[in-house]
Amino acid sequence: MRRKQPAARRGLLAALRADLWSTAADPLPRMRGPRPLARLPHVLVVLYALVLGLFPDGEGIDPTVPLLATAQAATLVAAMFRPLPAFWASLAVVLAGARAGMTYLPQTLTFPWMVEPGAPPSRFPHNDAVAFPWTGSGIFLHAGVLFLLALRVRPRAAAEALAISVLGAAACVVFLPQQTGGTPVIALPVYALAVASGTMIRMLRTTRNRLEAQEELTAEERAHRTLLQERSRIARELHDVVAHHMSVISIQAQVAPHLVHDPPDELRDNLAGIRENAVEALTELRRILGVLRTEDGADASQQAPQPTLDRLGELLANVRGAGVALTEEIAGEPRPLAPGVELSAFRIVQEALSNAMRHAPGAAVTLRLRYQPDALTIRVVNAAPARPVTAPGGGHGLPGMRERAAMLGGDLVAGPTPDGGYEVSAFLPAGPSAGPPRKGDESAP
Repeated sequence: MRRKQPAARRGLLAALRADLWSTAADPLPRMRGPRPLARLPHVLVVLYALVLGLFPDGEGIDPTVPLLATAQAATLVAAMFRPLPAFWASLAVVLAGARAGMTYLPQTLTFPWMVEPGAPPSRFPHNDAVAFPWTGSGIFLHAGVLFLLALRVRPRAAAEALAISVLGAAACVVFLPQQTGGTPVIALPVYALAVASGTMIRMLRTTRNRLEAQEELTAEERAHRTLLQERSRIARELHDVVAHHMSVISIQAQVAPHLVHDPPDELRDNLAGIRENAVEALTELRRILGVLRTEDGADASQQAPQPTLDRLGELLANVRGAGVALTEEIAGEPRPLAPGVELSAFRIVQEALSNAMRHAPGAAVTLRLRYQPDALTIRVVNAAPARPVTAPGGGHGLPGMRERAAMLGGDLVAGPTPDGGYEVSAFLPAGPSAGPPRKGDESAP
């Protein structure tokens, strides 16, 4: 049992130290509303301190009382910026004033504006001594410090400060009975009212801040919901328009050979290539629509495997099947790369070949891949178009390729060549091999 008591005392002291012992700045917040009135609370505190702190000299007043009043008014002003140090300083003034600062004024005449400077001492011959902390000025100055403290600290800390102030007043009654005369009792309800008012205002302000934060969160959720609805609408429109036409293309390409008597093999191959491209485009479109319809896009993007350089042969075969004279050159030792590098490289090659087919019909195209120890270089060069260009320009292909390269810390440049063609070059940083070498990969000079 005796061991538990010292432990409890140590715990209480630790809690008091954590709650009330800090020199950190905690400025009084500005008032909301018009900007010229933002500092109105600070101005009112300073005026309050001046009114109660300018205690005049007079007969029946100890010379130290004006000094104590000025010191406690200064602690009130300091409480606007550092409430905890100001509280301890104000409490020190209270304890020092209870011993040294005596007045012989009636209790009802202990506010500064009630004191008559130079009043004869015989005017108050039968009044008991009243220490400065228990005058009207001293009580309300310390109550102001407690109020400002309660505005900035937790209710538990404010209650602890009130309890310490009450214990200090009780100590004055017990150890300085002649100086106090029982008057600290008057200060207790004033202290309690100040702490209760400050705590209530702080709780109201905290509740209002939480409501505002909740309103902001609700607005963000509403905006997010609107975004999801817009994405769903876009997905529906894409499905209704693009998917329908792609399906029609696929079906027509499948039916067309049966509408021609003894169709040549080239026609069959071209129509089969059209159908395969349409089916692959539909698959990609469904994956993209799944991304648009999910909340964060992550789940749908993982439902289908992303293309990598393993599928580069299929892409090149489709391009050659469309009648493009495509040359492929691979330098270095092919190796598996990071998934992001593989996906970006595939998409850059795909977009560059598509641009060459659209904007340089009939032109020869050369694809060069160079595997370096720390990078992958891509070059897609097409000759001058053999036929007039009919495809419109100004799409999002080049910006998209640049974004993919920049996302990996690489670079992409594109521009015309001296012979009238066009070149796309990309440099993608790539680390060491991400796995075993691919089967069937052969390096070309």
